Amino acid sequence: MSEQQPTAQAPAGARKAKIILALILVAGLAVVARMWWRGANFEETDNAYVEGYISAIAPRVDGVVTRVLFEDNQQVRAGDLLIELDPADYRVRVEEIEAQLAEVGAELKKLDADIERGEAEVRVLSAESAGYRARLKRYRLDAERQQALRNREIKAVTGTELDAAIAARDGAEADLLAHQEKIQAARAGLEATRSSRAVQQARQQVLSARLQDAELQLGYTRIEAPVDGRIGNRSVEVGDHLVKGQRLVAIIQQGVWVTANFKETQLRDLRAGQQVGIRLDTFPGEHFEGRVDSIAPAAGSKFALLPPENATGNFTKIVQRVPVKITFAPDTPKDILARVVPGMSALIEVDLRQELPETATR
Repeated sequence: MSEQQPTAQAPAGARKAKIILALILVAGLAVVARMWWRGANFEETDNAYVEGYISAIAPRVDGVVTRVLFEDNQQVRAGDLLIELDPADYRVRVEEIEAQLAEVGAELKKLDADIERGEAEVRVLSAESAGYRARLKRYRLDAERQQALRNREIKAVTGTELDAAIAARDGAEADLLAHQEKIQAARAGLEATRSSRAVQQARQQVLSARLQDAELQLGYTRIEAPVDGRIGNRSVEVGDHLVKGQRLVAIIQQGVWVTANFKETQLRDLRAGQQVGIRLDTFPGEHFEGRVDSIAPAAGSKFALLPPENATGNFTKIVQRVPVKITFAPDTPKDILARVVPGMSALIEVDLRQELPETATR
């Protein structure tokens, strides 16, 4: 009996090993089949991150910070005052230009009065010139008559009387010429005054533009939020001396999306409008729905600071990645979506079997 026991147990152990091996083989085939099935019907990537619009706040003028009116991570609305700079220098500049404008305004009033007086003088002189012409006409006729009487045989007038008539005529001509010169001088003075007024008016326009610029510079000492959002990346304190363009703080606007960097070999069947499954590392176990919004017009490497140059001779083929914008579904819970911030990691899965309406494709 003891010699028959090992012989009976050997076939049983062999059958058990075969069953285990068969189960392992079936499980392996099932895993391979599932991987093949998913590879044929799904595209996924873990190279995906939450993105959002971030507005960088920077001063438009130099100055010293006198007030900071926000706290870290605070919610702000467009138009809220964030930072105040010392406005003293800019206010002095505004007052200086205003004083120059007042001076120019007074000068313009004086020139306007001079122009009015000059125009009146020209009108008076022009009216007087009619009297001088009438007087000259009378003396000319008198001289001609005296000349005619003197030339007759009877000598009706004496030489003295003729000379007096000619002298009166010549005097009237001289007076008229002098009066005309006086009118010309008055008109020239009037034009000079008008030219001076034009110069002052141009100066007034220049000063008005400078005043507008100075008022803008003064207004820029109050830095306001341009958009709604939350404060982040604060790097400003009271007493800091700021220069124009220096980044002070960022405002992260409401509304986020996911940028998934798919390999170029995964893009063949991706289309705008496809439904997408989104998983965020921040919320394990949660599943979010999304939609392919658009596909970038170039690979990410083309937007790098130093794009690759494959024509240098040292070429190594690397599979490129193309950014794909994915938006969250409208029915995503707002309380959860409010906690999703730019920079979070995500896993994206796209079912390629879905059919899209024609209006969904781009």
